[in-house]
Amino acid sequence: MQKDKMQVLLHLKKSGLDKSGQAPIMGRITHNRTMVQFSSKQSCNPKLWNTRESRLNGKSREVVANNAKLEQLLLSVQRAYQTLCDRGVEFSAKEIKEQFQGTMQSRTTFLQRYDQMVENEKKLVGVEITAHSHSAYYIARKHLQAFIQERYHTSNLTFGQLAEDFLESFQQYSVGKLGHSQSYYRKMALTVKKACRLAFREGFIDRPLFDLVKKDRGESKLPRALDRRALEKIKQLKLEDYEVELILARNLFLFTCYCTSFCNLQCFYLMRTQTSPMKESSFCLREKPYTAAFLRDMSFLYKSF
Repeated sequence: MQKDKMQVLLHLKKSGLDKSGQAPIMGRITHNRTMVQFSSKQSCNPKLWNTRESRLNGKSREVVANNAKLEQLLLSVQRAYQTLCDRGVEFSAKEIKEQFQGTMQSRTTFLQRYDQMVENEKKLVGVEITAHSHSAYYIARKHLQAFIQERYHTSNLTFGQLAEDFLESFQQYSVGKLGHSQSYYRKMALTVKKACRLAFREGFIDRPLFDLVKKDRGESKLPRALDRRALEKIKQLKLEDYEVELILARNLFLFTCYCTSFCNLQCFYLMRTQTSPMKESSFCLREKPYTAAFLRDMSFLYKSF
């Protein structure tokens, strides 16, 4: 079979600049009147890109490293093309891409890309995410590592080994065995989907994994504070005379709530008086209609002790 010439062109996608002004480097394979594009998983400053050479200009360490990665990328495409030629059948540019990405997919591991995602998110701590939110990535990683070791008897998986039932099996492990809540598992599942989505964008996999998998949010969290209606229900709760300990606990709880509210109001109005002093004869807490009720209830609870 006569071999048709294959062409590979690298170019910048200037319409897809990231926050740092870097443009992704894209590739285009042309063969047998077919054409397909792919991502090189690299980006650069558009000012450094040499369109004629399809390389970066400069001699800095970063430029030299990026150019070396591009050379390795082109060699991988060439090897994929040669592999298909050796089969002796017709093929298109899309099949070259699939062969090339399949080779990459067999080399890139899931946890490796997950760790890279965590390192990238670490740079956003204090800017877009909190340190507490970032620590959840490490906890999820620990559970994923243990799950992969138990189910697949290996320390890591390539993206090609991630089956469609991976998240379902992980849910059984997390909720069924470890006793996690559904909402806690859902947060870990979202990190898995995010890592797979990034791998798809970077060309490690040829289709988005688990993109259509929807997970229930689980039960909503209980409120961390009582509203006025809930507080009134506690006040009106009738207890028997012999339930002395429950009565004392209820009164102590209410007394604490009123003391906290009183202190918060006091601090708030004291800060206001620093900028707009009030008359000596006026009491700052009287501006709120319910403040007198607070003081009256506190006096009653204090006497009940």
